[in-house]
Amino acid sequence: MNTVAVVGSSVAGWRAAQELREQGFDGRLVIIGAEAHRPYDRPPLSKEFLAGQLQPEELSLGSEQEEADLAAEWRLGVPAARLDTKRGAVVLADGSEVLADGVVLATGSARLNLPGTAEAPGCHRLRTVDDALALRGDIRAGARVVVVGGGLIGTEIASTCRSLGAEVTLVDAQHLPLARTLGIELAPLCFAQHEDYGVRVRCGTPATRVLADDRVTGVELADGRVIPADTVVVEVGAEPATRWLRGSGLKLRDGVVTDSGCATSLPNVVAVGDIARYQPVHWSRTVRSDHWSTAMNQPPVAVRNLLAGQTVATYAGVPHFWSRQYGSTLQFAGYAGAKDRITVVDGSLKTRRFVATYQRGGRTIAVFAMNSPKQFAVHRRRLITSLAAPALSRR
Repeated sequence: MNTVAVVGSSVAGWRAAQELREQGFDGRLVIIGAEAHRPYDRPPLSKEFLAGQLQPEELSLGSEQEEADLAAEWRLGVPAARLDTKRGAVVLADGSEVLADGVVLATGSARLNLPGTAEAPGCHRLRTVDDALALRGDIRAGARVVVVGGGLIGTEIASTCRSLGAEVTLVDAQHLPLARTLGIELAPLCFAQHEDYGVRVRCGTPATRVLADDRVTGVELADGRVIPADTVVVEVGAEPATRWLRGSGLKLRDGVVTDSGCATSLPNVVAVGDIARYQPVHWSRTVRSDHWSTAMNQPPVAVRNLLAGQTVATYAGVPHFWSRQYGSTLQFAGYAGAKDRITVVDGSLKTRRFVATYQRGGRTIAVFAMNSPKQFAVHRRRLITSLAAPALSRR
């Protein structure tokens, strides 16, 4: 293998490039990224960075020396447009191409949108550092901010905007956002915090479009109501960035389908991070994990298999995420479902300081903690032990 192209320059791509060198690849390494920026950390964008506590240079994933040690060619600012597997080429949007013997797919996910968003000054999506800088410039005390989307990123943005003195309204189509992730017993605790801190919560009716004159004026809901706004943030979800891979021969299904070692249906092509729909070694169905921990931990396994030319190692990580909102820390790990039995094993819901486990078939399959990081670590280790038993049957 003389040339490897890493397509994607965020955390999964950065870690893959590092692993290629650390595992002995000394050939040509090309890193392709749609953004003009060198790799940086995204989780702080909705929290510390949006609040003005960090500057762009503090987000960098690697130092100048670490980047120099990669001895990589950087093709930044132009996205990949097509994967030509017959010729072994990654074709870029400007018509140029990179010929490669091996490819690491790490293009992550793309934010979804609402009608009227792209054309409206004052309407934002939060995906890149440039997005965060633009939003940061619009947040001020007393500004009317509407956040459309009650997922983790949307709720983090609402928390940060409120901490900066903005008047915040949080809108979501679901009656109980986060219920699919945390369950109907625990999700209300997370949303109660928003109202405690003065955020207006409008759930159960989807937003249909962003209204604007010279800049945004509000958000229209499906029932005809209009929520006035000076600034709108749209966080209605994301989809894996796989459109450029159509026609490549890869198996695509809400991501790039891989085995338990991140190897795809094509030889010498692996996928990591948000884009990978992989087969966990301790679960009976494929999953796609769009969390930072997965993007950090999959590349060592994927690179080993890429260099070996076959799957010789499997990824045994358990999906894990954390969030910080209104000073509270939320942590989750595992594979929870709507019908799982939830048990509080430490602390109490009343104090909002607790650890809860999710059981199915007599086995712990997930754990969630609120403001209990030490106990979460204990129960997360127990969770991994539980999942090491034979895989659960399909639901």
